[in-house]
Amino acid sequence: MRGTAHCPLRAACSSGLARTMGCLFDRAALRALLCGPRFQCLLVRPSSGGPPWPQERTLVAVKPDGVQRRLVGTVIHRFERRGFKLVGMKMLQAPESILAEHYRDLQRKPFYPALISYMSSGPVVAMVWEGHNVVHISRAMIGHTDSTEAAPGTIRGDFSVHISRNVIHASDSVDGAQREIELWFQSSELLNWADGGHHSSCYPA
Repeated sequence: MRGTAHCPLRAACSSGLARTMGCLFDRAALRALLCGPRFQCLLVRPSSGGPPWPQERTLVAVKPDGVQRRLVGTVIHRFERRGFKLVGMKMLQAPESILAEHYRDLQRKPFYPALISYMSSGPVVAMVWEGHNVVHISRAMIGHTDSTEAAPGTIRGDFSVHISRNVIHASDSVDGAQREIELWFQSSELLNWADGGHHSSCYPA
């Protein structure tokens, strides 16, 4: 129709070429074809600044029984599959000073001495995970503290054998996560790294 601008994308779709364009052109050529001064870019490109939604960080620690049972890789796999980003990790024999501060709210509990003894009985793998709503989601992923009440599919529901050997810890609040991360990690041990376009969003040309 006279006066109607020609749309290369519409023409490609109507001619059945859209499915094969990726084979005929590289990404740069497709971008030049589909993006012009009068058209909004239709390609999805990675965000160099990260996802647009707020990001949190949380502390996750595989406890001595989880390390001894070779569950560290399983835990990492679940968090990566969920889409979270690992920004810090280390294995250590936790000193009593860190454990005392970490469990300071439990110091008056009768099980406190046994808890400290257990947590210092072997290496712990401490991790910092980053992502949207990661504190709340991490708690859901690990499951109830008591293995008898932890739902199947959660880490504790699948692997915990007793409330005193429940495999894993995750911060229970945003404020708690900040306190625990500062306790277990130096700032130099945490990395701010680009995720290589794992999160994507659409931008105009």
